[in-house]
Amino acid sequence: MPTSFKTLAELCEKLEATNKRLLMMSLVAEFLNSLEPEEVEPAVSMLLGRSFPKWSQQTLDVSWATLSKTIKNVTKADWKVFLEAFGETGDMGSATKILFESSKVDKQSTLFERKLTIVEARRGFEAIAGTVGSGSKEKKQRLIEALLGSASSLEAKYLAKIFIGEMRTGFYEGLMEQAVSKAFQIPLAIVEKASMTVGDVGEVAAIGKNEGKEGLLKIGFEVFRPVGLMLAQTASDVVEALKEHGGESAFEYKLDGARIQIHKRDDDVRIFSRRLTNVTASLPEIVQVVQKNVKAEEAILEGEVIAVDSKGYPVPFQYLMRRFKRVHAVQDMVEKVPVALYLFDILYLNGESLISFPYTRRRKILTENAEEIPLSKQLVTDEMKEAERFLEEAIDAGHEGLMVKKLDSEYTPGMRGKRWLKIKPVLEPLDLVIVAAEYGYGRRHEWLSNYYLAARDAETDEFLMVGKTFKGLTDAEIIIMTKRLKELTIKEEGRRVIVVPQVVVEILYNEIQKSPKYKCGMALRFARISRIREDKTPEEADTIQRVREIYEKQFLKKGTYKTS
Repeated sequence: MPTSFKTLAELCEKLEATNKRLLMMSLVAEFLNSLEPEEVEPAVSMLLGRSFPKWSQQTLDVSWATLSKTIKNVTKADWKVFLEAFGETGDMGSATKILFESSKVDKQSTLFERKLTIVEARRGFEAIAGTVGSGSKEKKQRLIEALLGSASSLEAKYLAKIFIGEMRTGFYEGLMEQAVSKAFQIPLAIVEKASMTVGDVGEVAAIGKNEGKEGLLKIGFEVFRPVGLMLAQTASDVVEALKEHGGESAFEYKLDGARIQIHKRDDDVRIFSRRLTNVTASLPEIVQVVQKNVKAEEAILEGEVIAVDSKGYPVPFQYLMRRFKRVHAVQDMVEKVPVALYLFDILYLNGESLISFPYTRRRKILTENAEEIPLSKQLVTDEMKEAERFLEEAIDAGHEGLMVKKLDSEYTPGMRGKRWLKIKPVLEPLDLVIVAAEYGYGRRHEWLSNYYLAARDAETDEFLMVGKTFKGLTDAEIIIMTKRLKELTIKEEGRRVIVVPQVVVEILYNEIQKSPKYKCGMALRFARISRIREDKTPEEADTIQRVREIYEKQFLKKGTYKTS
């Protein structure tokens, strides 16, 4: 019997009401066990706040402006109810539920409309994502209306959360892997490895439901299906990195570019961004370079694309982002912003996964298969002075710093750990999310130019304010940012707007200090935007736990009053 979307929504309510992780895991495991096979992946994705699997190239492409307009049309309710509810809860889904309850739509839908199922909700998302071209905005709005029109107030709450990708139940991917393990009686280690390989726990859950342990053990890489990237932690300097890795390590230039994953089968080459988005069309010359040099029939490679000047020197990151956004008149941009490719890892070659190989062996295989494509410059050493000289050399060449890789490290897709470390010679920038903005003054009076910055709490998924800034963006960038934030505006409070937390920016600052002004107890001093991180999602932004860690490190050699 098809599972109703309401059942999923009721589960989310239970998850939201507790912080007991074992209970959360047990509730989800029981739920997964009750599902039909075709419901498992959609349900897992939705529970994690996603409309589609992580590897999918489908996107809803629905702005908050469109969604809020649709909610108004469906409920015919006073929008002040939503704004008041949002002011009290700070949660768009909860505010949507209250708005639905204040209108007649909730009673009508529960009494007369047929019940919305999990599979129907997914089909609704697919229809919305598939609507493109002329008149697509209006078509999307009608499809959203149809989906919300068949929803109760509780279902509308979680549909809204999925639309904006902000579930906030405290149930994260690691707990989902545990739930899958318990639901289908499969050892957690096997679930975790399969999840790393596939890059999506929803698909792992579906295979676990259908084929059990044996099905997960057969999982391998699939060319043209991107997987999560291995991530690095931060080391303050060369000494810390060598100590962490127990001696000899591989030091590589940390390039100021965009990380890409390259998939190749015969002459078909596809390029995926850090967000696993297909950016092949934007980088035709990189496709040609791979076709010319990589002779393997099948391969999954990893590298960095940097924008360069006429002499081959790296230029700032924002120039590169123009290439990644460009889908029309690409050749013109190829000439204006030339790029260079540097490879640094290989995950898969001719039917064989290489991720369990030690890093030194993967690097050797990469060298044998890259031909004339340059690899990231590398130094293997256990000498502190030699590594520090290499760091200075990287900075002098216009790069960000160094990556430090443990020689025997396996590749762990989607995982952050100390096997890979990054060193930057300045106080580490933070990737933060804009949660509100204010109109400026003087010539900036029509522009949203003062930005409220927040870090995500890894335990609650709440975005916590850590500062404000009006510095760093050019006038042209502020105009574009204003347009973007207006589309994400939830609520207006005089000259300030509250926005959906979607825009990630890299922030430089002088220090982190104690502050009673913010809930987290900390504030950035002299914050300024160094770049807009189009390549990062809000989920990939820095956490409040990371901010606190940096705060504590500032005072290792001097006294401080610690935050609570």
